[in-house]
Amino acid sequence: MTVETVALLPEKPVQGRIKCIVWDLDHTLWDGVLLEDEEVHVRESVVEAILELDRKGVLHSVASKNDRDTALEKLRVLGLDKMFLFPQIGWNAKSDSIRRIAKALNLGLDAFAFVDDQPFELAEVAHEVPQVTCVDILELHDALERPEFQPRFVTDESALRREMYQGQIARDELESEFVGTNEEFLASLEMSFTIAPALRDDLQRAEELTVRTNQLNSTGRTYSYEELDTLRESPDHLVLVASLTDKFGSYGKIGLALVEKQEEVWRLNMMLMSCRVMSRGVGMVLLNHIMRLAAEAGAAVRADFVETGRNRMMQVTYAFAGFREVSRDGAHVVLEADLSVVQPPPSYVQLEIVE
Repeated sequence: MTVETVALLPEKPVQGRIKCIVWDLDHTLWDGVLLEDEEVHVRESVVEAILELDRKGVLHSVASKNDRDTALEKLRVLGLDKMFLFPQIGWNAKSDSIRRIAKALNLGLDAFAFVDDQPFELAEVAHEVPQVTCVDILELHDALERPEFQPRFVTDESALRREMYQGQIARDELESEFVGTNEEFLASLEMSFTIAPALRDDLQRAEELTVRTNQLNSTGRTYSYEELDTLRESPDHLVLVASLTDKFGSYGKIGLALVEKQEEVWRLNMMLMSCRVMSRGVGMVLLNHIMRLAAEAGAAVRADFVETGRNRMMQVTYAFAGFREVSRDGAHVVLEADLSVVQPPPSYVQLEIVE
């Protein structure tokens, strides 16, 4: 039996919607019950699916009613412990476990799938968190063929996504133990922020960013590879990508801006930033760079903003950068920047501009 209730945003394509799969353990990842049977045997086909999806950039976690230490040790022995981010193993409701994982990963619940063998558990999750796609383990093969489990592009960053999240876990652990101010902690990360015109090789990741980023997407709109390539080659448009690294490694390409350049006004058609870098205090670096370029060109800057219900953080980012509302049509707002107060990059970030 498959229990599935999916709430899709109308502007968001179905393909590649699932960003994280949460797995049960007993009779799902392995045959048998860990606390009852002398031995349990991993299901090789499930492991193969996990590894293949990991290469495509899909994350994995665990929601299992089990003894935590015993289950984690079994995963370690199987060599699978590092595949699962923020595993939730205990006796809580699995819907609660999925909520905790979603909060830890900073992902919307509609980006999750849950795989289990028990109709009760599937029904409980479907009822309590209906945004989550629920799949019976017996129907796993067919489910994984569906487009929501298949990213349109598999980029170089896709295969590194789990490692990037693990790097973030290491950063968070360091932050929790750090003695000093937040600015001192950020300086200790030795961050380097790079802004460059988009190249054709960047466009698969750029499209992926528009699909995957909800909370910090100024319009909620997605752009295809072909649309981005057309804009990139247009002399009247500027397509910029931003990357971030620190002493723990690369965050990858984490920002995208689409600017329509007119003589008197530069129109910021879309601005987005990966949610996972906002706590690093770099949310306005790309935006302020565009404002500086426009000021140098003698042009004003206006930005389109569409209230999607999920991108309030981006609205706040615009406000802190000095943008004010000049017109509104329903949820569509036009903002204009005060170019007399363009802020420099934070002192704890090294900014590199590629021409």
